[in-house]
Amino acid sequence: MSTITLSVPDDLKREMDESSDINWSAVAREAIKMKLAQLRILKSISAKSKLTEADALELGRKINKSLHERYA
Repeated sequence: MSTITLSVPDDLKREMDESSDINWSAVAREAIKMKLAQLRILKSISAKSKLTEADALELGRKINKSLHERYA
């Protein structure tokens, strides 16, 4: 098994130390697995997409503007 080093802010580490019964390596492994699964799905969807990068950026701008107008 490979080893990685993870840096966390001091306040987060203090909180983690308060729950020493939790296997934080296992928590990190699961979080990484979940993110990779999400990325696989995203890649699968985007591989079939006909949108260009410019189209996607424009769509994103429109969504952001709409959300800003709704919640501002």
